Amino acid sequence: MALNDTPPAAHTGAAGHVPLDVDGYPVAPRELALEQVHMYVRHGERTPVGVRMSAPPASIPEHWMFCNTARRFRAAVAGRAAAGPLDSEGEDESLRLRRVVERRDGTPAIGECLLGELTDVGRESTYNFGRALRELYVQKLGFLPDTVHSNDEVYFRSTNMPRTIESLQQIIHGLYPMNKSAEDFTPLVRIRNGKDENLFGNTLACKRLEVLLVGFAQAAVAAWNPSLEPLDKKVSKYLQGPIRLDGKPRASGVLDTVRAAEAHGIPVPPEFKEKSVLDVIEKAVVQEWFADKTEEVRRLGMGPLLSDLASKMDRKAELGAQDPLRILVHSTHDTCLAGLCSTLDVYDEKWPAFAASVTFELFRERTDEAQRASVWQTLLTPFRRPPPIEHYVRVRYQNRNLPLPFCSEEGKHLPGAPEFCTLAAFRERVVELTPKDYEAECAPPSNRTSS
Repeated sequence: MALNDTPPAAHTGAAGHVPLDVDGYPVAPRELALEQVHMYVRHGERTPVGVRMSAPPASIPEHWMFCNTARRFRAAVAGRAAAGPLDSEGEDESLRLRRVVERRDGTPAIGECLLGELTDVGRESTYNFGRALRELYVQKLGFLPDTVHSNDEVYFRSTNMPRTIESLQQIIHGLYPMNKSAEDFTPLVRIRNGKDENLFGNTLACKRLEVLLVGFAQAAVAAWNPSLEPLDKKVSKYLQGPIRLDGKPRASGVLDTVRAAEAHGIPVPPEFKEKSVLDVIEKAVVQEWFADKTEEVRRLGMGPLLSDLASKMDRKAELGAQDPLRILVHSTHDTCLAGLCSTLDVYDEKWPAFAASVTFELFRERTDEAQRASVWQTLLTPFRRPPPIEHYVRVRYQNRNLPLPFCSEEGKHLPGAPEFCTLAAFRERVVELTPKDYEAECAPPSNRTSS
């Protein structure tokens, strides 16, 4: 069943959302050529994952009526004789469906969103993100082809969640609309089984990681609840209780509801607009989820994903034009973006906005191959090869370059440009972050053999 891919109507923008800045994109130095782009994109604006603060005086709606475009479905079905087999050939027919939320009392609510669902606003922002990718990498840089012909050129992957899958569909439609896709091209949207997922810290597959994260969360409760206590006199009347990391609702849930409401133009209590209030809540929640994580947590959480990324970069660096893959877009969650930045020691300690992205760009140094080979043939013995072409990795987030601390030493980055980390230095750090035996390291303590 295919979603109707008509882009939603224009929207004025959403709180916290930072569109991809095409005009302000910093073009690499002339001596570098872009080879491959890896993008990790948070899904677009969605409804909260739980009903919170719906009672007066907060009165944030329980029912969110922002899902009209997402409700229209069209599927192609094969026409067949009444008694014919299901796979028999026949003329295509169109099966039209309109999905609707049914409330507890049985009432159908046209346009209502499910909890945690991508809204029309989120569909628009991710569609516009895809359009910005096209404007940047196709039109401005000429890096991607104007028309896509094969899945060997592009890679699209999502977590197995409706909001990330639908976000990716919108990004693809913005990047390569139908009139810019070859007639026989159908994009593949890759989705992994839960046990194989690495676009977030996989506590389902890694029980040791779950134990560690629960421990960090409990420690954060003890450390940061006292910082939230002074806010009670301002916000507890909206929560029917104090605001705490382990409260009901949890502070992370309060932050989620406030951010989602602001993104859709839903009024929130004025106290939640005060910087002094929201900053304390955000800082406590960020500390609960991401701060002070050990090397073990980084290895088990984001290590598998970074290993995947580095392997694909290594392949591109080795094969060059023989590997046609140029862009990889992953539709994922806030925890992936914050997890990547935290693991690489470049996290700004702000919760990632809807449709935010972390980008890893692979560059190679430009060389005159004929001149280079000639010089080395005269200088070196026949048993020596010319030095390999150097490759560099640049990381970007929220339209900013992020120089990686482990690439700061001389020789580990492009001279005069610390944001361009050598692929060798990047790979060296990723190797440290890659579990040597993931299953063994992920086993809970009771299942481990003593050394």
